[in-house]
Amino acid sequence: MPSFQGYVRKDGKVGTRNYVAIIPSVVCSVEVVEAIVANTVMTQGIIHHQGCCQTPPDLERITDCLIKICENPNVGAALIVSLGCEGVDTNRLEAAARATGKPIERINIQELGGTSAAIAAGINAAQRLVMAISGLQRETVDMSRFVMGIKCGASDTTSGVASNPVIGYVADRIVDLGGTVIFGETTEFIGAEHILQRRAKDPHVASEIARIVTEMENRAKAIGVDMRKGQPTPGNIEGGLSTIEEKSLGAIVKSGTRTIEGVIGYTEAPTGKGLWIKDSPGREIELLSGMAVGGAQVILFSTGRGAPQGFPVVPVIKICGNPVTFARMQQDMDVNAGLIVDGTRSIEEVGEEVFQQLIRVASGETTKGESIKYTKSMDFYCLGPVI
Repeated sequence: MPSFQGYVRKDGKVGTRNYVAIIPSVVCSVEVVEAIVANTVMTQGIIHHQGCCQTPPDLERITDCLIKICENPNVGAALIVSLGCEGVDTNRLEAAARATGKPIERINIQELGGTSAAIAAGINAAQRLVMAISGLQRETVDMSRFVMGIKCGASDTTSGVASNPVIGYVADRIVDLGGTVIFGETTEFIGAEHILQRRAKDPHVASEIARIVTEMENRAKAIGVDMRKGQPTPGNIEGGLSTIEEKSLGAIVKSGTRTIEGVIGYTEAPTGKGLWIKDSPGREIELLSGMAVGGAQVILFSTGRGAPQGFPVVPVIKICGNPVTFARMQQDMDVNAGLIVDGTRSIEEVGEEVFQQLIRVASGETTKGESIKYTKSMDFYCLGPVI
């Protein structure tokens, strides 16, 4: 039975990394967070741009997202950096973070007397948290305790025939081993949602798939436009994808072939094992955040034109379907699925290579993005305006 080496948390979840998350409650705290991270090891900043002057549902949404980041098993401890007058419910955030049983501290910039004092206090707090978790050791756990997120971005015609099918192969492997897989990008179901509905566990799940697609389309229509030009992107079109339907047919392949257990909201995590849909947009920074919010320990990311982004607390393995792109961007791409396009390797062979690398990364091996610290791009998906 395949297994990986992970950090077993008090709540039973298993981390593939052991970070202290430095969490700004609001965008106004970001510079303080960046200074703390720059001066402490084992820390990662959750550099979002939300948290105030938003509608109440979005403020609740951001609070929920920050709580779920604290709950992600790759986070061993967290420092909450509050401004003092933000819209995020910092008391609820702190209480929920402490309920995880992880070491948690909080500082307030206004109460401390400003930026420089907060940076000094934050560095000291982060140091204490690093020391508290730095001695934790990895343990052997089986793949039934694994949660994988999946994503495709900067897609071209090779994505749907090479790198996405490779991720689909791995997704099936994880589900068959009793693990959990989360996939999303609702905008990239459009025109192919009926195919996903056939794989739904029951009629309710099938209707939920139709609902989220309709709601995503209606969001664009509400401002007098449709998805075209935004989806497919100009880069997708240049890469040979002519319509959103064509893009969707290639995108959904990365979910594999197994039964879809349910549909969850952006701030939610799966409530059971197997394959789950997360209602989410296609853009990298919000989608990767949604996977982390959902509890993903590692994310597989398919690309054809070459998307280099990572994520602060979740390693992202880049699988490139285009052999030309892989040759040009070898410092960013982890696996060359372009060998399928060349005809030298099969989907199954590359899929098994990715599966084995997934286990190694889950056990501590760095991805190429991690090795060059391309891990900071992230934000949360909001529904309303800034007001």
